[in-house]
Amino acid sequence: MRMVDLIEKKRDGGTLTPAEIRFIIQGYVEGQILDYQMSAWAMAVFFRGMETEEIAELTLAMAESGEQLDLSVLDGRFVDKHSTGGVGDKTTLLLSPMVAACGVPIAKMSGRGLGHTGGTIDKLSSIPGFKVELERDEFLQQVKDVGLAVIAQSGNIVPADKKLYALRDVTGTVPSIPLIASSVMSKKIAAGAQGIVLDVKYGSGAFMATLEDAQALAKTMVGIGKTLGRDTIAVLSAMEQPLGNAIGNAIEVIEVLEALQGKGPQDLVELCVELGALMLVAGRKVQNTQEGRKRVRETLENGQALAKFREFVRAQGGNLTNFEQKNFSLAPLRASYLAPISGYIQWIDARKIGHIAMVLGAGRVTKESKIDLGAGVYLYKKQGDWVEAGEPVLELYTSTEDKKAEGIALAQESVLVGPKKPENLPLIAEVIR
Repeated sequence: MRMVDLIEKKRDGGTLTPAEIRFIIQGYVEGQILDYQMSAWAMAVFFRGMETEEIAELTLAMAESGEQLDLSVLDGRFVDKHSTGGVGDKTTLLLSPMVAACGVPIAKMSGRGLGHTGGTIDKLSSIPGFKVELERDEFLQQVKDVGLAVIAQSGNIVPADKKLYALRDVTGTVPSIPLIASSVMSKKIAAGAQGIVLDVKYGSGAFMATLEDAQALAKTMVGIGKTLGRDTIAVLSAMEQPLGNAIGNAIEVIEVLEALQGKGPQDLVELCVELGALMLVAGRKVQNTQEGRKRVRETLENGQALAKFREFVRAQGGNLTNFEQKNFSLAPLRASYLAPISGYIQWIDARKIGHIAMVLGAGRVTKESKIDLGAGVYLYKKQGDWVEAGEPVLELYTSTEDKKAEGIALAQESVLVGPKKPENLPLIAEVIR
């Protein structure tokens, strides 16, 4: 078998066999297939696409390219959630304790962020003492004892994806649905998920800009899951404006704690309730989503989700005292963007708000960039809200004067105020099973 023949086969629209796909992935990980050959193959996939069975086989081959987590030693049915990313997306922090409090164990590996804000691991790192790295036995024992553990992704989880993504990033082949879908799903399979709930976002602040592109990606990932025997459900959720009111790291933990006490923003809570209901269905704790919604809402109302979050943080060495006593470790310099006129918020551009957060220090420009965990943005108003002239719309938190000035200048381009109240689009557009 030769790589050049497989490149030509895919270039000409052929369907690769399981043996051919495994030859490609194994050879690339072992260094026998070179970057320029893999680049050519990725470009062929970009233009020609792949069949569902091909993508499923690619996903499995990548998942098996490195370490895999065996959760069969623990009791329960494990369900994982994945979001395709957005601005202010702190759903893992709120959703996980809600679901764990309902009896579905959460054993989650998450990543650090590259872009407008940190990832889940960066947000958790803003909690003093929180350990994002645990030995495998510690990780599994915590899931057994607490029902919830979230750690940084192991360096040897899906090494094929790490190599291939780095290559796609510099060869113009990132926006390929077969390659995106296999990248996401391979990590879920390697992490031991038996059920998978996908939050596929679309809009200005999402990777998929249009609903149609998000639908195509969601259907592909659900197809992979079904082919590989995993219960997989996708939710298409809007990301035209940030999710919730807080964008950053520590500031998002603050918002999660407020939501766990019944004071969270409606859009964040609504999305987490829907995702949580689907996770309970996938975890076979409830018969339908209506029962699931009722169960997860009860965990917020009776304090069980808050208690589970505290237990989880404490188990991983974290100390929430500063957060719970309102002694927050936010960046010292603050600036408000004030509404220029009275009117309704026509739109808040999620992508631009994300860029502001990164400029303030809340995100990474490169993998080596250091995050200011206290930097971020707080939205006093959302789309459709009335605002008076001179009233604060955004609050910016940063650590240097130049970043503060740049953030305020950018804020003028991220919000539009006008006389007519806009029509609010639904947060959740579709559920794909």
